[in-house]
Amino acid sequence: MTDSQRIQVLDPRLANQIAAGEVVERPASVVKELVENAIDAGASRVEVELESGGARLIRVRDDGRGIGEDDLPLALSRHATSKIASLDDLEGVASLGFRGEALASISSVSRLELVSNTHDDPTGGWRVVVEGRRMEPRVTPSPHPRGTSVTVRDLFFNTPARRKFLRTEKTEFGHVEEAFRRQALSRLDVGWVLRHNQKTIHQLRPGGDLVGHERRLQALLGRAFLENALHLDIETGGLRLWGWVGLPTHSRAQADQQYFFVNGRVVRDRLVAHAIRQAYRDVLFHGRHPVFVLYLEVDPTVVDVNVHPTKHEVRFRDGRMVHDFLFSSLHRALGEARAGASAGAEEGGESGSETPSPEPAGGEVREAAPEPAWRQQPMALHGREESGEQKVTPDRVRAFMEGYRALHPEHEESLLTPQPAAPGAGGTAADVALDERRDEAGAGVAPRPAMPEADATKAPPLGYAVAQLHGVYILSQTERGLVVVDMHAAHERIVYERMKAQVHGGALEAQPLLVPVSLAASAAEVATAEAERDAFARLGVELDVAGPETLLVRQVPALLVDADVEPLVRDMLGDLERYGRSDRLEAHINELLSTMACHGSVRANRQLTVEEMNALLRDMEVTERSGQCNHGRPTWTELGMKELDRLFLRGQ
Repeated sequence: MTDSQRIQVLDPRLANQIAAGEVVERPASVVKELVENAIDAGASRVEVELESGGARLIRVRDDGRGIGEDDLPLALSRHATSKIASLDDLEGVASLGFRGEALASISSVSRLELVSNTHDDPTGGWRVVVEGRRMEPRVTPSPHPRGTSVTVRDLFFNTPARRKFLRTEKTEFGHVEEAFRRQALSRLDVGWVLRHNQKTIHQLRPGGDLVGHERRLQALLGRAFLENALHLDIETGGLRLWGWVGLPTHSRAQADQQYFFVNGRVVRDRLVAHAIRQAYRDVLFHGRHPVFVLYLEVDPTVVDVNVHPTKHEVRFRDGRMVHDFLFSSLHRALGEARAGASAGAEEGGESGSETPSPEPAGGEVREAAPEPAWRQQPMALHGREESGEQKVTPDRVRAFMEGYRALHPEHEESLLTPQPAAPGAGGTAADVALDERRDEAGAGVAPRPAMPEADATKAPPLGYAVAQLHGVYILSQTERGLVVVDMHAAHERIVYERMKAQVHGGALEAQPLLVPVSLAASAAEVATAEAERDAFARLGVELDVAGPETLLVRQVPALLVDADVEPLVRDMLGDLERYGRSDRLEAHINELLSTMACHGSVRANRQLTVEEMNALLRDMEVTERSGQCNHGRPTWTELGMKELDRLFLRGQ
C-alpha cells in the first residue's frame, strides 16, 4: 500500500477547505454567514461593503456585543461556537448560526481578518488573522468601536478551481444583493447598509412598527408589492403567522419575490411551499407565481434546523399541523380579499424615504401607481387566451352535469339557473338579475327595482353601474373613480363559489364501486393507507389493504365514479405521506365544477340591464376570491380620478 492510500489526518487548512465546499459557494454565501453572525451578536445596525461583486473584498461591520480578546483565537477555529454548549441547546436552537464552521471555512479560502471590541471605548479592540498551513491565529491590538468587523479579501485565491466558477461581477453582485435582501427582510428592526464599489445601494432604517416594516418592504420589493399585498397576523395553538401575501392578480413570471422565515431564519421548505401553492390554487393564473413575505413563529424545540449545511431547510416535529395552519390561514386571507376590499398600505402613509431599488430581474417592472392601495391592479397578460388551461371536453361536462342532476335533483335549478334566496340563506343578489330573462310577453320573475341615484360619498366599494361596453365589460362609477368589470369572469367566480359551497358543504356523497379497483402498492404506500384510513374515509374513499403489496379501492365520491381511480389514489397517498393531507379529490371535483360554472355563467355579448349589472357588482363584494375568475384572470380593475385626470392633462 502506497503512502497516498494510507489513512492519514488532514492538515487543518485542507480540512477547512473541504468544509468550505459546503458553506462557501460564492461571495453571497460569505455575506450570508457573516451577516447571520452579526445578527446573533445582537447588532442593531449591519453594514456590508463589497468590491468587484465580492470577489475582491467583502467587509461586514456590526455594532453587536463583540468578541473578547481571550476568545479571538478560537473565533477562527473549527467547531468553536458560543451559541450552543450541549445537546439540549441543539434541540432548541434560537440562533441563526451554531455549527462553528463558517469563519474557519471562509478563512481557509480567502485572506480574512477579524477586528472586534466588547467595550464602548473605541481605542480598544483586537485583531486576529490566521497564518500558515496550520492556520495558527495571531492576535494584535487594533482600535475599533464596539462591535465586530470581518474583512474577506481575494475569495478563492488559493483554490483556483473554485475561483474559475465565479461568474461576472454583475451576476455575483446580484446574488449578494438577494442574500442581503433576505437578511434585511428577516430582521425589520435592524438598520442595514449595502455598498458596492464605493456606491451606496441600500440604506435602510430600522422599523419598529407596521409603518416602518412596510417602508422596508417598499424599499426592497417595490411599491407595487406593497400596494397589492394583504397584511395578516394569525396566532393559534402555539403558532403565529404574520406578514404580507400578494393578491393573486399581482403575480410574477418567476418565483423571485417569495420569502418565508421560520423564527427569523429564511427557509426553502417543500412542506411550506406546498401549503402556499395550494392556498393559491384556484385564484392564480396558470404559469404565474405568487408573491409573499411571511414569518412563522414556533417554539424552537418543535423545529429542527440542523438538517442542512447551509441551514436553508428545516424539519417540523408536527409537519401536518404546520401545513394545515399555513394553508387554512392563507386560504382564508385570500378568500376574504373580495372585490373592493382594502389591501396594502393606506394612502398618505410614510413612503420610500429609504434608498429605493428596482424590481428584481425576472418579473415585470411596474410603474409606481399614485393611487391608494385598495385598487386591484390587472396582471400583465399576453392576450386573453387560456391555452395553458386543462380543457375538459364537452362530452365529459355533459355527462357530469347529467350525473350530478340525477344525484342531486334539488340542485337542478339552484346550480345552473340561480334562484332568489332568503337573506342569510347563502344565495346571491344576482340570482334573479342574472337569470335568463323570459321573452317580453312571457312569465318570469319580476324585474328588480332600479337602483337609486348614486351618492358618490356613500357608494359601495364597486360603485354603481353606468354602462355596458361591447357586451363584455361593466363600467361602474365609484367614489374614487371608474371600475371596469369583466362580467363573464366575475359571474363565473360567483357561480363557482356557490357550487363549491353546495357540493362541499356537507360530507361528500360516496358510491361503492361495482368492481373494486386493485392497486399494486409499495410497502410505504400500504403503510400510509393503513395509517390514513380515516383521512380517506372523510374524503369518501374506502381503501382496504388486501396484501403486503396490494390495495383495494372499494368506494369513491359519487361525482368521481367515472374518474381514473388509480392515479388519483396514488397521488393522494403521496400527498398524505409527504404533507400529511391531500386535496386531490377536492381539486378534481373543483375542476369539474369550474367547467360547469364557466358554461353556466353569463356570456359575452349578453346585454344586461342596469339592475342586473348592479346586482352582479353587489355579489362580487360578498363573494370570496371574486377578484379572480376560476382560471386566475382578474375580474375587475379600477382607474382613480388622479389617473383619469392625468390622461386628460387636467391640473397639469
